[in-house]
Amino acid sequence: MARKTSSTRLTFMVLAAAAAAFSTLQSLVSPVLPTIQHDLHTSQSTVTWVLTAWLLSASVATPLMGRIGDMIGKERTLLVALAAIALGCLVAALAPNIGVLIIGRVIQGLGGAVFPVSFGIVRDEFPPARVSSAIGGLSAVIAVGGGLGIVLAGPIVGALGWRWLFWIPMIIVAATAVLAHRYVPESPVRTPGRVDWLAAVLLSGWLVALLVPLSEATSWGWSSPKVIGLLAAAVIGFAAWITVELSSLHPLIDMRVMRLPAVWTTNLVALLFGGGMFAAFAFLPQFMQIPRAAGYGFGSSITGAGLLMLPMLVTMAVAGTVSGPITSVVGPKAQLVWGSACGAVACAAFTAFHDQPWQVALATGLFGLGLGLAYASMTNLIVQSVPARQTGAAGGMNANIRTIGGSIGTAVVSSVITGHPRPDGLPYESGFTHGFLLLTVVSAVTVAVAFLVPRGGAGRHEATSSPGADGAAPRHEDLTPAQA
Repeated sequence: MARKTSSTRLTFMVLAAAAAAFSTLQSLVSPVLPTIQHDLHTSQSTVTWVLTAWLLSASVATPLMGRIGDMIGKERTLLVALAAIALGCLVAALAPNIGVLIIGRVIQGLGGAVFPVSFGIVRDEFPPARVSSAIGGLSAVIAVGGGLGIVLAGPIVGALGWRWLFWIPMIIVAATAVLAHRYVPESPVRTPGRVDWLAAVLLSGWLVALLVPLSEATSWGWSSPKVIGLLAAAVIGFAAWITVELSSLHPLIDMRVMRLPAVWTTNLVALLFGGGMFAAFAFLPQFMQIPRAAGYGFGSSITGAGLLMLPMLVTMAVAGTVSGPITSVVGPKAQLVWGSACGAVACAAFTAFHDQPWQVALATGLFGLGLGLAYASMTNLIVQSVPARQTGAAGGMNANIRTIGGSIGTAVVSSVITGHPRPDGLPYESGFTHGFLLLTVVSAVTVAVAFLVPRGGAGRHEATSSPGADGAAPRHEDLTPAQA
């Protein structure tokens, strides 16, 4: 038993390292976008695609590669995902122009499989009593990793240059892949079936059709034929994707599970939360680096912007750590509501009070508190609401929907902030104010949706008592402990 415990602990550490490496890449470039824009001679709206393209790629790759992992083996798929991250980092580090850099970020996004595959390995290899806590731990690592990149970016760029933001992760990911090959067991669990490539194409198609006009609407014009045509294509593509997923025997995202009250409400919170979180990661550091001569901003260096974001990382880590122990007292729904409320208050503070660095630092600390509580509670709510065999898939789906929200939120806020630049190329202060106000509204809606989430465990009877896709009665391993 001790040997088994030691083995699972080592497996968890390797999975946590893989998840941390990928999640750090989501924010590592955010504070450096102005520097990259200057060095590669591009516009602010274009350089934002360095982040948006990564989110778009991860949104499609997460369910697709997760499905492939179920079929061919999760350890093998984990290695492929880590290889994609390393290759993408190499391309980005050597990129001679913004186009190649964006291609490198798209390749990195294929590593989104790290999340569902890691959740699946935990589900297959860990004792049932430890699955929930292990998935919660991985979710906390993902959250903290996302904030860590903002803090690390400045010292790395200051000492080595922005291209080392990709060289260093490449080295770390390569080492993690070696450890994963040696210490992560290949799961004996295989799910027969096939990949629904039509669903994958439709998912990527409607996301691209949505994100491009949202990003370019201010320059093209909201009433331009290109914007209207692409938005119409996005609506049609989304409807077609839902139809295909509902009729598929092997869906990328199981819409039957999505119908459970606890699942669809929690995932809607994840979508909204992702939009606010990634937009804040992208544009708060940029705001801090605006020269004071512009009449706003702090003229911070990349390192200084990262330090002002440090309170967010600290409170996020603390909240994620205490979330598990207090769950039995207050419940995951209460944590989700309070986490969403903290995010709403923080965004309101960004909107109204951004004249002094301490004001922004205080608001980022509150924002991090909300992120830490919400990340862990969303995972726990999902785990408590789906059959045991769907824990990994449902957890990966929640992470993926958060990423989709991030890609949409980043594109929309980028359009608001960069739509009407000043003569010197910088955004007007009103662009940031309106962007933060939009995030405040989205966060307020998130709080309202969080109140709709059933208490932990609600909806599980519906998930486990209804027939499966093949019409069969639920199997014993699909039952929750109480039902079994």
